[in-house]
Amino acid sequence: MNSRVAKLIEALAANHKLPLEDYEYLIQHRSDAAAEELGKRAVKVRQEIYGNSVYVRGLIEISNICKNNCLYCGIRRSNYSCQRYRLSEEEILACCEEGYGLGFRTFVLQGGEDRYFSDETVCRIVSRIKERYPDCAVTLSLGEKSRESYEKMYDAGADRYLLRHETADRDHYGKLHPKEMSFENRMRCLYDLKEIGYQVGCGFMVGSPFQTSSDLAEDLKFIETFQPDMCGIGPFIPHQATPFAGEKPGTVELTCYLLSVIRLIHPSVLLTSTTALGTIDPRGREKGILAGANVVMPNLSPVSVRKKYELYDNKICTGDESAQCRSCLAGRMKSIGYEIVTDRGDRKKSIT
Repeated sequence: MNSRVAKLIEALAANHKLPLEDYEYLIQHRSDAAAEELGKRAVKVRQEIYGNSVYVRGLIEISNICKNNCLYCGIRRSNYSCQRYRLSEEEILACCEEGYGLGFRTFVLQGGEDRYFSDETVCRIVSRIKERYPDCAVTLSLGEKSRESYEKMYDAGADRYLLRHETADRDHYGKLHPKEMSFENRMRCLYDLKEIGYQVGCGFMVGSPFQTSSDLAEDLKFIETFQPDMCGIGPFIPHQATPFAGEKPGTVELTCYLLSVIRLIHPSVLLTSTTALGTIDPRGREKGILAGANVVMPNLSPVSVRKKYELYDNKICTGDESAQCRSCLAGRMKSIGYEIVTDRGDRKKSIT
C-alpha cells in the first residue's frame, strides 16, 4: 500500500469524509494491503456500534411486473420471456406470518413498478401488517413514486424505504436507464423520502457498464452527504435477456473494498451484504460481513415464485424453504463469529 493511500485511510477513519478526488485515488490505487487495512478498521467501527450482531430482513418479492425498461434488469418490461407473477394480499400476509414465527422483525416488500399496487392497495397491506405485528418494521422497495404517494404510505405505517440510486453521476445514469427515466427524479424521490421521515436506503451497482472510478467516487461522496440510514451495494451481474447480457460482471473484491470505505464514511449505517455478493461467490455474503456489513436479507417469498424474480442471472437461494434459508444463514454467520439477532434492527446513533 503506498503512503498516500495509507494517509487517506487514516484521514477517512478520523473524519468520515474525503475530497472527491481522494475517493477516486483510493479506488484507483486499491491493493490487498489497503483492503485488509480498510476491512480491519471497518469491522472495528461496526463492532463498537453494533457488536457482532447481524440483522436479518425478511424479503418478500411481491411482483415481478414492472412498467420500466432499465437496461440492466431482468424484469424490465421488454423481457417477454420473463414469467410474470403478482402475490395476492393474503399471500403477502402469509409470508409475514411465517417470517414472524421464524424471528423476523422487519419485512421488506420489494417489487417492480407494478401499477396494480396502487397507493390504496399498498397502504392497506402496510396497515394490516402493522396491526398484526406492531413490534415489526415494514420496509418498502417499490420504486419511484410521487411525494404524495410516499406520504400516504408513511402515514399508513411504513417505516423504511429502499430506493437504490444506482449511480450518482447523471451521465452514467442515462446510460443505464431509458430516456423516460431521469436522474433528477430519482434524486427527488430520495430527498422526498428523507424529508417525510422514512428511514431511507440508497445504493449502487459495482462494476456496471460504463462505470469509472470517478463514478464510484461520486457514489461515495453522495453517501457521505446524503447520510442514508441504510445502504445496499452489490456487484453488477448481467441478465441474459437484457441489452447488457454480454457485459462483464462486477467483482467481490471491489464490492467488499467499497463496503469497508462506506462503513468508515458513515459508521452507523445499516449496510447490507447482498444476495448478489453470494451469487458470484459461495462465501460472498460472509466476505461482505467481514468487510463491515451488518445486514442480510433472506427470502420469505413463496418458493414457487423466487426463480421468477430474477433481476440477474443465477440468483441464489431459490429452492430453500424460508426456515431452511434462515437456518443456513445463521450457521454461515456463526462460522465467522457473528450472530443473527431477532430485532427490528433500527440504525443506532454513531459513536463520537
